[in-house]
Amino acid sequence: MLGTGLIGMFYTMSIHGQRSRDRVVNVYSRNPQRAEEFAGKWGIGSWSTELDEAINHPESDVVIVALPNFLHKEAILKAVEAGKSVLCTKPLAMSGQEAKEILEAAEKAGVFHGYLEDLVYTPKTLKSLAAVKDGALGRILWTRSREAHPGPHSDWFWDAEQSGGGAIIDMGCHCIEIGRNFIGKDVRPVEVMCWADTQVKPIDAEDHALGWVKYANGAIGQFEVSWTFRGGMDLRDEVSGTEGTIRLDHFLRTGFEMYTSGNRDSYVAEKAETEEGWIFPVGDEVVALGYNDMFTDMFNALEQGKQPMETFYDGYVVNCIMDACYRSAKSKKWEPVELEIWRGKEAADNQKAHNEFDEKHWLIKEERLPDGRKKVILKNKESGKVSEKVMEVKSEK
Repeated sequence: MLGTGLIGMFYTMSIHGQRSRDRVVNVYSRNPQRAEEFAGKWGIGSWSTELDEAINHPESDVVIVALPNFLHKEAILKAVEAGKSVLCTKPLAMSGQEAKEILEAAEKAGVFHGYLEDLVYTPKTLKSLAAVKDGALGRILWTRSREAHPGPHSDWFWDAEQSGGGAIIDMGCHCIEIGRNFIGKDVRPVEVMCWADTQVKPIDAEDHALGWVKYANGAIGQFEVSWTFRGGMDLRDEVSGTEGTIRLDHFLRTGFEMYTSGNRDSYVAEKAETEEGWIFPVGDEVVALGYNDMFTDMFNALEQGKQPMETFYDGYVVNCIMDACYRSAKSKKWEPVELEIWRGKEAADNQKAHNEFDEKHWLIKEERLPDGRKKVILKNKESGKVSEKVMEVKSEK
């Protein structure tokens, strides 16, 4: 385990608890005191402040990169050189070009690699993806993913030189990959429109951003990210298709609500801003945030010689989309997504889903009136004229 911050802690909790046969055998931190404390708390046999020593630990099969963004490339390339399987937290890299170098190095070496995008592995998301795959929503037209909270835990996040940006690279990567999964990861992202600004925090990066990713089939993936949101962590997704809609709330409204006068000091949930009044605890964070299902997929895929659901290729695509977001935020225009490597569909497949009412009309809308009659809105195929028709309900004898 490379890293002893919040994400390293969550990863270790999940690995030690999910399949029961997986263990962290060595942990690395740049801070010796933190490394020793972390190892002691989680029953890890050895610790190190030397990156090469940690990666080449003789008992480890998999290297997990849970380090600040600017250290991802160095750590991954060292793991690849050592011939170790390597898993990396989000984002994969600081830019699309850096992600491409990482992807190519891992594939050239033939090592197993996984992109640890936990929010596509939440139980609600996995069940929703299965419903979409089964056609419950028809053709996906639009997705919306929102992550907002008062800001990240560690100092390096707030320094654009170390993180690569602000709220977009921190959380937009989650939202973008959620949208890709629902729209179809084989559908090419073609262009992006993004607004980003520094509204509250005294930093040289965006603390709030909105973006729209347009795909080759006409679908739109919308994201909302903020480090200025007050009231905890807001994780929500929506998916809209020709035949249905899904709405997900992962964290802020969990069905667990509690009032307390605040006469004790206790952990509530990640990014919670208060320990008194009405609070919204989370039953099991590592489950709710997708870590358990993520590591199960990663380790099962490794053992079975398969690719996991999320690979470095996915991380590369997300980095390229975020690059376009940053260009758009500056230009105030739609910017193309520049993908030097694309492994999905080449055809646009942007067909409109029209429903036919009869030989002469397209069906625009159908609804039931309060008196039980059915009303339809129609468009004439030849003239283009829009009309409506009310049909009486036949009484049953």
